[in-house]
Amino acid sequence: MRDVLDDAERWWNAGEPIALATVVGTWKSSPRQAGASMMLGGDGAVVGSVSGGCVEGAVYELAQQVVADGVPVLQRYGVSDDDAFTVGLTCGGILDVFVERIDPQSFPELGAVAEAIRSGTPVAVATTTVHPDPARVGQRMVLFADSVSGTLGSPRADAATTDDARGLLAAGRNGTLEYGPDGERLGDVMQVFVSSYAPPARMLVFGAIDFASAAARVGAFLGYHVTVCDARALFATPQRFPDADEVVVEWPHRYLLAERDAGRLDERTVLAVLTHDPKFDVPLLEVALADEGWKQRPAYVGAMGSRRTHDDREARLRERGVTDEQLSRLHSPIGLNIGARTPEETAVSIAAEIIAGRWGGDGRRLTEMSGAIHRHD
Repeated sequence: MRDVLDDAERWWNAGEPIALATVVGTWKSSPRQAGASMMLGGDGAVVGSVSGGCVEGAVYELAQQVVADGVPVLQRYGVSDDDAFTVGLTCGGILDVFVERIDPQSFPELGAVAEAIRSGTPVAVATTTVHPDPARVGQRMVLFADSVSGTLGSPRADAATTDDARGLLAAGRNGTLEYGPDGERLGDVMQVFVSSYAPPARMLVFGAIDFASAAARVGAFLGYHVTVCDARALFATPQRFPDADEVVVEWPHRYLLAERDAGRLDERTVLAVLTHDPKFDVPLLEVALADEGWKQRPAYVGAMGSRRTHDDREARLRERGVTDEQLSRLHSPIGLNIGARTPEETAVSIAAEIIAGRWGGDGRRLTEMSGAIHRHD
């Protein structure tokens, strides 16, 4: 909805019923990703796109019907349909589009959602798109970090969706959640699409080495916006790090200072320092662990190296005035003890430690534990 937000709010403020069509599932070579949206306004105008032009005509007709009768519809378009050529997806793509009527009565939180999106405040909208009870299709929850409004029809479904949707929101990702009819964890007859409106959390990987390439790949898989930074232009190239969103040639501590002072880092940011070279690591970690200058401290600061490297690094940092309290924020040697050897295995161990820190896990084997697997705050 981000791409049609201004028009949506304008029509909503005018009290005009509108139809919102959202891509909630894609397969094969679908031209748009889940979350892409198109809107039919009260004046008949259309904004946005669900397929780059392939199925907009068919969706427009469906949107007119939904505005008229108020009944939400989940429609699949693609080569599996008899009229595949009519809707235009001859390339083999398949997409599910959920069309719902929006007005001030059915979506009273739209104004608050719009304000949050514009201000950069994370917010998620969870909407039931499939359910055995047609009356529950289209029910909606709006989730902020510290509050929830709306309901999906039962306390159990609301609780499950709140947990899972906040997980997607933390990663800045859209996705479909599947449950039993009352929100049971086992089942798929209830489907809830979550639209997350938050910039992806950032992962900064310092050191253009093979371990950094694996870390960037895992970071991208987890939904982070990944930056690889190294002062050596010979090694810091996009070709060597195809999974990174950006590759920066700069002294690591200078880059971190610039990003911090520009306000482009927040409490979700994670830093993986993989150079294990004191001329890079020490000034970088001095900035990363400092008390001053940070509006929001990074969620995670980890540094790779052997025990000997770790002890030498700590001694050098203490010489520069870094306190024991500041050093306690440093995860070094980086990662969880899973016996990792290869760059890929090491990247998994780093990711596991980051995830554990985010959700309060302790890295123990689940088979050794009892009680609930997921924390419920």
